[in-house]
Amino acid sequence: MAGRPDSGVVTRRRFAIGGIVQGVGFRPFVYRLARDLSLTGWVRNTTAGVELEVQGKDAALAAFERSLREETPPLAVIASLAAEEVAPCEETGFRILGSAGGASTIQVAPDSNLCSDCLRELFDPADRRYRYPFITCTNCGPRYSIITGIPYDRPKTTMAGFPMCPACLEEYHDPDNRRFHAQPVACPACGPQVRLQGSPHASASQPGQSGRGENAVGSAVELLENGLILAIKGIGGYHLAVNACDHSAVQRLRERKKRDEKPFAVMAADLAAAQRLALLNETERRLLTAPESPIVIARKTRDCPVSPLVAPNNGWLGLMLPYTPLHHLLMRGNFEALVMTSANVSDEPIAFEDDDALERLGGIADCFLVHDRPIHIRSDDSVIRVFQGSPLFYRRARGYAPRTVRLPFETPPLLGVGAELKNAICLSNGREAFLSQHIGDLQNSSTYDSFRRIIGHLAGLLEITPRAIACDQHPDYLSSLYATESGLPVTAVQHHHAHMAACMAENGLKGEAIGVVFDGTGYGSDGTIWGGEFLVGGYDGFRRAGHFRTVPLPGGDAAVREPWRMAAAYLHQIMGTDAFALDLPAIARQGELEKEMLAAMLEKGINSPPSSSCGRLFDAVAALLGLRHTVSYDGQAAIELEALAEAAEDDGVYPYRIGEAPSGSSAGAVIASGIELDFSPMFLKILSDLADTVPAAVIARRFHGTVAHAGTETCLRIAASTGLERIVLSGGVFQNRILSDLMYSGLVARGMQVYTHRLVPPNDGGIALGQVAIAGRRN
Repeated sequence: MAGRPDSGVVTRRRFAIGGIVQGVGFRPFVYRLARDLSLTGWVRNTTAGVELEVQGKDAALAAFERSLREETPPLAVIASLAAEEVAPCEETGFRILGSAGGASTIQVAPDSNLCSDCLRELFDPADRRYRYPFITCTNCGPRYSIITGIPYDRPKTTMAGFPMCPACLEEYHDPDNRRFHAQPVACPACGPQVRLQGSPHASASQPGQSGRGENAVGSAVELLENGLILAIKGIGGYHLAVNACDHSAVQRLRERKKRDEKPFAVMAADLAAAQRLALLNETERRLLTAPESPIVIARKTRDCPVSPLVAPNNGWLGLMLPYTPLHHLLMRGNFEALVMTSANVSDEPIAFEDDDALERLGGIADCFLVHDRPIHIRSDDSVIRVFQGSPLFYRRARGYAPRTVRLPFETPPLLGVGAELKNAICLSNGREAFLSQHIGDLQNSSTYDSFRRIIGHLAGLLEITPRAIACDQHPDYLSSLYATESGLPVTAVQHHHAHMAACMAENGLKGEAIGVVFDGTGYGSDGTIWGGEFLVGGYDGFRRAGHFRTVPLPGGDAAVREPWRMAAAYLHQIMGTDAFALDLPAIARQGELEKEMLAAMLEKGINSPPSSSCGRLFDAVAALLGLRHTVSYDGQAAIELEALAEAAEDDGVYPYRIGEAPSGSSAGAVIASGIELDFSPMFLKILSDLADTVPAAVIARRFHGTVAHAGTETCLRIAASTGLERIVLSGGVFQNRILSDLMYSGLVARGMQVYTHRLVPPNDGGIALGQVAIAGRRN
């Protein structure tokens, strides 16, 4: 229509718009646009998105449609826009109508950080919301965490209990106001209030602070400056906060939280402060200041002032900026940064309900900074690292969930229930897949309760009733048991096939590809534990084209917690019981009885399931280098091994063997012989390097280069035999920056088309997407 002469004839056009168009100021945007162009009509929310009709002359309609596509509100994402001409009618003006029903393909806006306009008002003494911790508008603030149902209107949010005062109502109904139809709008007179209170478990010697409003925030800042630990209620749950530069305070937090070494995230006041803590490239700066406001893992500065206890044995720091008005107020305190770690104990889910928080965190926090705006659904902070100039998710949650991933084909309504660890669930309908926020490890009963609640909440919110359910092939996973007990048709998906499919789906791939899945643990189709896998196939099926040579896991899960067992297992496989006589810290520090027991387990195969795990290979080398004999959190040995390798330059690779794996079959699965990647020669050379006192950093770097080189060569062999040139990289091990860079670059240099994760985590947090993609093809 653009450029068409204005005929002067009045026409009317109807638009149906899908995507993230509710809770983002879309209807006010449409209202102002229509009014400015002197168009009449109406706009309303529907369960499918937004529907509107506009009427006027052709030139104005063309300008309207152009702006509709190009000038959307910052948080809006238009996924579909259908337009048709309808008969004109008699009317005056433009109206915002009440919400309508209909078939649901709705998308829900994620929570967003504070916008620049609200930030300016927050610190403007002349503004009526000056220093008000809940200032927000149509362009920012909570969404997913406060929505109780759709259509997105105030009665279906946790703001329903806060009737607007006359001043807020006037803004809400004023088309020229930034808060026009902003559902969470509030002010000090009518909105939520913050208060400070002592821990219910406080002893007589602990502080008994209390207060409300600005006094509460001021007192909270003083407590933090004095080294106390605060539980602070945010958008998606509670944080535990402490001055990040106060060594003794950080130590106390670790002791009370029972978290020995896993890194804490920190919050800096602004980008300038963040750059005193970490070396930030352009992508990292952009991520930190984006509306999603994730934790970004960035390299520490040489003189980073935070306590070494924040991220022990790690050259990287999880860093974020304030994303709520309350955070901005707190960050005016006299500290370089605050530790802002998820408020939980050990592996429990993050606390988000007040009574539960007071009970669970009472033994950790000295005081609580709480407020009376309920959080309807918990959502942790998202965690991202930059890889090849793009975001790579470690944890996908606040700010991103429940955004959709566009599938390359249609599916019926489906539910994927994910894996056991780092669980997230996924609902799909048509070509849209809605991946939930990070849920956590289902072995914890509270996390399993959260898993069930999030399934119900998200399915209700999206109005998706699954016709079938997809789960991991592992029969003992709680998510698999949930699927079995659901009464729905179940599709069991092999763990690494789901990883591969997730990476294919988010890259929009169809057909077949080579899937390199380097992972910790996954139930294999032959009953063994897989994890260093080269698959060939697509959504319809796969074959195992290659894998790491299997090695026993002495003690099963105990081998995951104690990497020295893996070092012993690899060495025993190469040199038998002589391995236990080696003068290595990983071996020598064990008692004779322990070594005898382990030797017996390995010799007789007692509680020692065979595994091709790539994660356990990293564990074994970390133990050999004396880095880590036991771990206190998942992936710790590999993370520290990577950190050590960063201290050395590329220095060649160790020898390895690529041979043919023994063939077999199990449970009807296709177990082709394929390629076996054997790192035994590498271990012998590492022993030689250790004897020659080669620096551990050099050995660590050579090890990374070896795995990347061997993986690349294996891919090229498979590519030559299959004719496939597309390679997808997935699995938790690909969170390792050095390995990922080396392998990605190596494959690209050899002419391969390499695809990595960008929208969902490479670890088990993305696996539910692969499950629904595979089940979608089978249903």
